Amino acid sequence: MPGVARASVDVAVDAGHKGAIHKDISGWGRVPRIRAEERSGEDLERLSAGADITLARGLGRSYGDSSLPVTGGAALSSVRADRVISFDETTGLLRAEAGFSLHELYKLFLPRGYFTPVSPGTQFVTLGGMVASDVHGKSHHRDGTFGAHVTSLEVRVADGRVVTCSPTIEPELFRATIGGMGLLGTILEVEVRLVRVPSPWIYRESTRMPDIDAFIVALKEAAPLWPQTVGWIDCVSTGKDLGRGILMKGRWAEPDEAPSEAPEPRNRFTVPFDLPSFLLGPLTVRAFNALYYAKHGARELRGVLHPESYFYPLDKVGGWNRLYGSKGITQYQCVLPNDAGPGAARRFLEVLVRHGGASPLCVIKDCGPEGLGLLSFPKPGISIAVDIPVRETTQALVDALNEQVLKEGGRIYLAKDAFTRPEHFAAMEPRLAEFQRVRRLWDPSLRFRSLQSTRLGLDR
Repeated sequence: MPGVARASVDVAVDAGHKGAIHKDISGWGRVPRIRAEERSGEDLERLSAGADITLARGLGRSYGDSSLPVTGGAALSSVRADRVISFDETTGLLRAEAGFSLHELYKLFLPRGYFTPVSPGTQFVTLGGMVASDVHGKSHHRDGTFGAHVTSLEVRVADGRVVTCSPTIEPELFRATIGGMGLLGTILEVEVRLVRVPSPWIYRESTRMPDIDAFIVALKEAAPLWPQTVGWIDCVSTGKDLGRGILMKGRWAEPDEAPSEAPEPRNRFTVPFDLPSFLLGPLTVRAFNALYYAKHGARELRGVLHPESYFYPLDKVGGWNRLYGSKGITQYQCVLPNDAGPGAARRFLEVLVRHGGASPLCVIKDCGPEGLGLLSFPKPGISIAVDIPVRETTQALVDALNEQVLKEGGRIYLAKDAFTRPEHFAAMEPRLAEFQRVRRLWDPSLRFRSLQSTRLGLDR
């Protein structure tokens, strides 16, 4: 096979697997939980040479089973491989090991006037995970996905080589690795272009929306005016109030708008134990949503915000997934394309409400062009994400939502999924055959697998 390889590796990790432990691991949703071997160390290149490594994982913030190895496979944790290799202040070009986290990037580079061009809703993710999931954020309608700003990757592929890939060098490997959920190999290094920001603070305006139809209109109207948009939806109220919520629009504050001092790190409260599952039942969620909507008030709110409050509001609560109880949560996230019409969001919420998908956390974002990754999630339309406590009815709820998304021509986000059936995913994803072709070219025996890829029938 052709490839630009930095090294050919014929050695395996020493028999004792130094740094390997067996432990219980899960995604952020805590479902499923498995016991598996996980190896960790600072020398990711050496550790990744182990022939039984089937998947790499970062900080475990994907919700379901996408970062969990198959039975008998070993997971490789990248979190100790977190060095900055180089940074060019003139171009903003950052090269770092895959385990370098967005949290560290935020701490090191925002005070220097640089930030990632695309940020997901948590800072506790690694660069490798951001590539594998091709994360998006509040700026997708302007800036696309994270992969649009990645200039080069180094990947340990199935035959043991370390291959450099980019939009012009091994472009098929590059496109399949971005958003490929770790199924093309172990990402060792990431090169990405950071952007300059005028200040480390966010200027935000927020407005209350009376229903989902008004919400969609306002969200689309904000797109050409605001680089960052996001909304919270009340996904419990019905009738004329269906989809009411709060639309937030943001941009980096100019120096004359922002405080002169840099923002201090936010204090965090940690949830010490699992709350009883019944506390987030329909009645409790309905009361919470009503209070949250009322608290904002009818007036428009304007002003400068701490960047963590805008980008990462949930990060101030450590272990917030415990609020959903010991059975865990799943997050369902889909994109409903523009060509489905403005009523697609209402139809989706009607299915969610009808099947009892009560949640205090339902987020809507505007999506721009499709990413270059062969399985990248967004495309032009709107994204809706909802946290769902895991119950006996969860599979039926996900099935119903998937069937509605299929009718609208949409698709789901693999980084959040734990329940989608193989036939639903295959019907949603017209790019799947091309992804599988490239995957088998680089990994004919499908060495790199996850519980998710097996569940979705991608390893057949």
